[in-house]
Amino acid sequence: MSEYPELATIFGVPGHNDRWTDDSPDGISARVRHLEEVHRTLERFERTRLTAVEQLDYDLYTDLMRVAAEGSRLGYDPLPFDLGEPHDLRMPLNQMEGLHIALGEQMELAPRDRVQDYDDRIERLHQLPDVIRQQMRLLDQGRAAGFTPCRIAVAGVPDMVRDLAPEDPKDAVVLSVFRDLPSRFGPTEHSRLARAAELAYRDQVRPALLDLYRYLAEVYVPGCRESVGASEQPGGAATYAYLVRRVTTTDLTPPQIHEIGLSEMTRLREEMDGIMRQVGFTGSYAEFKEFVRTDRRFYWTRPEELLTEYRAIAKRIDPELGHLFGRLPRLPYGVIPVPGYREKTSPAAYYIGGAPATGRAGYFYVSTYQVEVRPRWEMEGLTLHEAVPGHHLQIALAQELEHLPEYRRWTGPTAYTEGWGLYAESLGEELGCYHDPYSKFGQLTFDAWRSGRLVVDTGMHALGWSRDRAIAYLRENTAMSELGIAVEVNRYIVWPGQALGYKLGQLKFRELRRAAEQRLGPKFDVRAFHDLILGEGALPLRRVDARTQEWIASLAGS
Repeated sequence: MSEYPELATIFGVPGHNDRWTDDSPDGISARVRHLEEVHRTLERFERTRLTAVEQLDYDLYTDLMRVAAEGSRLGYDPLPFDLGEPHDLRMPLNQMEGLHIALGEQMELAPRDRVQDYDDRIERLHQLPDVIRQQMRLLDQGRAAGFTPCRIAVAGVPDMVRDLAPEDPKDAVVLSVFRDLPSRFGPTEHSRLARAAELAYRDQVRPALLDLYRYLAEVYVPGCRESVGASEQPGGAATYAYLVRRVTTTDLTPPQIHEIGLSEMTRLREEMDGIMRQVGFTGSYAEFKEFVRTDRRFYWTRPEELLTEYRAIAKRIDPELGHLFGRLPRLPYGVIPVPGYREKTSPAAYYIGGAPATGRAGYFYVSTYQVEVRPRWEMEGLTLHEAVPGHHLQIALAQELEHLPEYRRWTGPTAYTEGWGLYAESLGEELGCYHDPYSKFGQLTFDAWRSGRLVVDTGMHALGWSRDRAIAYLRENTAMSELGIAVEVNRYIVWPGQALGYKLGQLKFRELRRAAEQRLGPKFDVRAFHDLILGEGALPLRRVDARTQEWIASLAGS
């Protein structure tokens, strides 16, 4: 946490909220040396002398060290944890991640209990010019070595940065937390903190952000590559193979994953055809997709209506969770709109975990931008995935597993965390959702979308597909809006491999549940099965498989 203060803020670890990660050459080198030292220390252990529990911790952490070291050699930050897409130090900014996004998040997520919490924020604002210079140096180095993101995917990033730097501090998103200070601080502290934040913004933050904006708009983005695939860059094929292994925690190759996606898409098309027959639609599949994309009955007219309905769906699901889970998290969650500085490039929804140590709830963020293209039939599926029983339930439960070492409570493979989120969507009927056939169609098209990811991600990064071909494939095979498809394809372009974890993880969870149901028959208890899957935090899929098979065998023989 001392090396990655932003993670400390997200996880609620105190003492680091006044700093940023040091991305200077010395800072990066220090992290690499630390990684190597920890790996050497681990190798000195005699594994056979450890208990079974300790051996699992040892194996998992050794794997993380090995994967992080391999990533570091390829140009990624040597972070020895699994937090989704690894951070590419050669291309540290895009529409999905980077300082321009972290700035708003850190201001929002840091504690708000003490005056010192706001002084810490002000210190971070003072440091921002140095941090921006570090990021520009990394961008320049990456560009000189032949590493840039696809131009069309990052075309909106300069405007994202500019929008953070309005002339009037009263309009600055990064200062919004200083406009609602706790009343217990008193007027003197209110005035001091607000004034100090405004001065830091005027004298340091805004000039530095505008420098970054001009660099991105005039130099960096115009010089970005036109190609989309990771394989188009130096060492790209080997890098993509590494990312696929890291994200999926399997040995599947890109062509094998591509075929799985095509097969799943065929299966789901048959189910969607069944929905068309159920609602009496007599046209073609393409006509049905156009109908659900455009008929105004499926859309709200005001952002407030969309947000209110998401909250209502969440509250309808909450009391049903006890039917499927024996253990539920103590930490609450909220449903709130995506912040304005992210809304134009944000996905339809996402989740940011809470911090039990500081009392911060988890939050399910929903995009209210262009509400006229956000259909009602996707809302139940998104809530199940991002809130409960998806990300909030899984992540909050893991945070509360105090018998685990912290690295297992706070992090985990994408194939597990996102695979669980997609599996959670399939629990809708068991939780009282999808009574409306159009909502069920929404779940199926979401599943098709994640299956399509297997096709288009491997297509663009390993098989030579263009961006237009990827967009056309999703347009033909899902009911996503044109805006949604473009945003998603741009995401896959800048995060190679990340989107593969969802479907492959879901397939593993479904496979294990079917195996348990078939082998155990009347002994099968869905609550016990889910508690088992969630009871040791997020694990690589092969570990989940082995643990579940042992559980099945123990019950079958009892």
